[in-house]
Amino acid sequence: MSAFGSTAGAMLQYAAHAIQSGQANVVACVYADAPLRDGAPISQTAYGGRGFSAPGFAGLRFAYGDYGPANSMYALALRRHMHLFGTDHEQLGTIAVGQRAWAQMNPRAQMRTPMTMADYHASRWIVEPLHLFDCCVVSNGAVAVIVTSGERARDLRQPSVYLRGFGQCAPGDTARAERDPAVYTGASKSGELALRQAGIELADVDVLELYDCYTYTVLVTLEDYGFCEKGEGGAFVADGKLAPGGSQPCNTGGGQLSAYYMWGFTPLSEGVIQARGQGGRRQVAKHDHVLVSGNGGALNFHSTTILSKHEGDQRG
Repeated sequence: MSAFGSTAGAMLQYAAHAIQSGQANVVACVYADAPLRDGAPISQTAYGGRGFSAPGFAGLRFAYGDYGPANSMYALALRRHMHLFGTDHEQLGTIAVGQRAWAQMNPRAQMRTPMTMADYHASRWIVEPLHLFDCCVVSNGAVAVIVTSGERARDLRQPSVYLRGFGQCAPGDTARAERDPAVYTGASKSGELALRQAGIELADVDVLELYDCYTYTVLVTLEDYGFCEKGEGGAFVADGKLAPGGSQPCNTGGGQLSAYYMWGFTPLSEGVIQARGQGGRRQVAKHDHVLVSGNGGALNFHSTTILSKHEGDQRG
């Protein structure tokens, strides 16, 4: 199944339904990719599927430079957010620098070299206003998450992580005239659904693992989950609260910006690690509830999953 970067959350939800209804005892949710090839530039081998031609009016987007990976669509979304709310690169850089600090404590992270704010500002443009360090890495790899019943999980070697809540929302085409393009996302609805099912409030969430194909994705998702008002995401992250030692730990393995890019399985896998208490140097002390987000397309689809080390309604 595929809902792009929100697929992992959707897979877990269907897997849980299958087990609960007796259609399956165990479900393996798997993602694997190998876009990198020796001797070829990354930009040519990874996620460059959108070509340079299309019939009729569909070709206008290519004539104006909207081709290749999704960078240009996210650049347009970020530019609109900047225009409406004054969001700036210093705020976005805080996200990138903070996640690199988390990645330095993750032995599986691709990018473990320390990053300063000066390094962020000096990184080359990909598509303005996106710097290189606003964009996720490209990775070869695979992740598997095994879903089974709570009763079965208690007999296994690894600590149990309970699936407490799910939500999905697909607001659709971000180019529709009646909505600001990618300024409002499906996180608001999917987050509401997942929290309600889990029986917790936003304040009960200890760790955030947010889909971060770009720094902007983190910022706009925080707004739509309700951690701050719309347009205040930049000011919300500016004090470094998402970084190690901050009040709202986010993307504790380095995320897709600095660790590795396995679609929605990047935040999901780190969410499982944190819920189990197996994060080592990067482990967050209080980890009763972990919120995992997935984002698909150019903010067209969204999934939310609440993970917990508690089986019942314990807020911790």
